[in-house]
Amino acid sequence: MKRRALVSAAPLLALSALVVNPATAADAAADFPNKPIKIVVPYPPGGSTDVLARTLGQKLSTRFGQPVIVENRAGASGNLGANYAAKSPADGYTIFLGTSTALAVNPHLYSSLPYDAQKDFAPLILATTLPSLVVVNPSVPAKSMKELNEYLKNSGGKVNYASSGNGTPAHLGAEMYKKMTGIQMTHVPYKGGAPALADLVGGQTSLMFAILPESWPLVKDGRLRALAITTLQRSSLMPDLPTVAESGVPDYELVGWYGFLVPTGTPKEIVAKLNKAFDEALQEKDVRDKLSGMGFQVEGGAPERLGDLMRSESKKWGQVVKDANIKVD
Repeated sequence: MKRRALVSAAPLLALSALVVNPATAADAAADFPNKPIKIVVPYPPGGSTDVLARTLGQKLSTRFGQPVIVENRAGASGNLGANYAAKSPADGYTIFLGTSTALAVNPHLYSSLPYDAQKDFAPLILATTLPSLVVVNPSVPAKSMKELNEYLKNSGGKVNYASSGNGTPAHLGAEMYKKMTGIQMTHVPYKGGAPALADLVGGQTSLMFAILPESWPLVKDGRLRALAITTLQRSSLMPDLPTVAESGVPDYELVGWYGFLVPTGTPKEIVAKLNKAFDEALQEKDVRDKLSGMGFQVEGGAPERLGDLMRSESKKWGQVVKDANIKVD
């Protein structure tokens, strides 16, 4: 009888081990953080994502009194870093700097991924957004976006456009533009934005939908001509530059975005604590000035804002990838 009672109790004991004690979770949140925090950046050191992570990481370190370490895990268009972060313990000590590419585009570009962007991550905060510019080589006769539309319509698809690689925002933004206008262009992919812009300046290609931080210095130097910005509203940095949407392509929008996330299952109290810390850091003047100077639009807000954006952008870019039949593996 004693043996039978122990056997029958075994499933109950196993089940009870899986139940998280609410008091334990609350205690963990109250004590959080009591050791170093790690921010995983899925790109190499020195880029805009790296600067964003280190700028906000320093603010979190000051606030919490704990080191915040930035760990760069580059490769496979952000997939390596995303997978590493997704498989980390759900305790708030590993934070992922997610991008629109890793979270909304790659799931549609790759036949299989080792992580599920929608299921494996819990959003913390939408940190920044980043517009692109439609830039052309000065030899292109178009002086405005409307003139470019007409120029391309009459070119018979012979005009080349550059991108920073297959499936990148520069590629998808151009393909969406083609779909919305019926215009044909020839895609020339490069291994990164820098070589793509170098050849655009050299005249090997004619135009590019290039992210603002990389293209704006070349525009200011007169080596490229900016025709439009890809946000729905004009930028305060360049208020005289029209949007693509107001230049003959209604509702066109290409915006990169960057947000912080933790593995799904992280206690909600820790998520709330991190959201508050990030949001307050983003509102500090020195942070806003630094990020705005790099071309970022500073965002912030509740975690749900990032979650909603992930879902809507995944649907949008999934359709573009399907329509253009883009594959990278």
